[in-house]
Amino acid sequence: MKYLLVIVCLIQSSWLFAQEYTFGVVPQYEPQKLNAIWQPLLNEVSQQTGIKIKLITVESIPVFEQAFANGDYDFAYMNPWHSVIANEKQGYMPLIKDAGRKLQGVLVVKKDGGINDLSQLQNEEIAFPAPNALGASLLMRADLAQLYDLSIKPVYVQTHSSVYLNVALGTTKAGGGVLGTLKQQPQNLQDKLTILYKTREISRHPIVAHPRVDTAVQLNIQQAILTIGQSEKYKHLLAGIPITQPSTATLAEYQQLTQWGLRSFYVEN
Repeated sequence: MKYLLVIVCLIQSSWLFAQEYTFGVVPQYEPQKLNAIWQPLLNEVSQQTGIKIKLITVESIPVFEQAFANGDYDFAYMNPWHSVIANEKQGYMPLIKDAGRKLQGVLVVKKDGGINDLSQLQNEEIAFPAPNALGASLLMRADLAQLYDLSIKPVYVQTHSSVYLNVALGTTKAGGGVLGTLKQQPQNLQDKLTILYKTREISRHPIVAHPRVDTAVQLNIQQAILTIGQSEKYKHLLAGIPITQPSTATLAEYQQLTQWGLRSFYVEN
């Protein structure tokens, strides 16, 4: 009986690791760029763990939100507020965060465009990736309304890159993004923009796991990413996300966002 139990456990373990697990990524960029950033990392995680992982990219943040609300992803990389909602709807739990930096929303305007004070944006159109993009949109809109009593007309353009391009072209007077994505834009685009306002700092995007995923699989993937982050040979795979210092994440550190008044600005799909 003892040997039978061992065999059964080995079979179960082999089955768990033989499955293909889906990994969703919040669409901060177009799918081609997301694939270029994430696929090499997930390939290395699979190489180290023996776990098959399928990257899933979508065109817009609302589509991504609907997918995790449905529990479509086994693992996902999402903003901190999304992780709160994903936990409420499906029980997703944070595994990994970037302990090296905080997330901060930035409001950019066209350089030498004549906008140098937030009050000049009263009733103006401002570009955002989507209603629920955390630093770029959700927190930014909350700050502008609650801290500065500013009324604006949001224009949702799907990606951070589109926000910056709209502002540079003068299509909108300003746009919401985050420091990380702004710094990753082509230099000639960055040179056309200037930061008018920065939001409060918050903990960065976590990688989360759906509760249906076996704990052993979750821990193996978590440990692989931590190991990659400590390796001089492989840590560059995290740089494009960017994650500079991967560490374990807990739900409690993200649930504090419910106290920031963001729920009244969150748009349910």
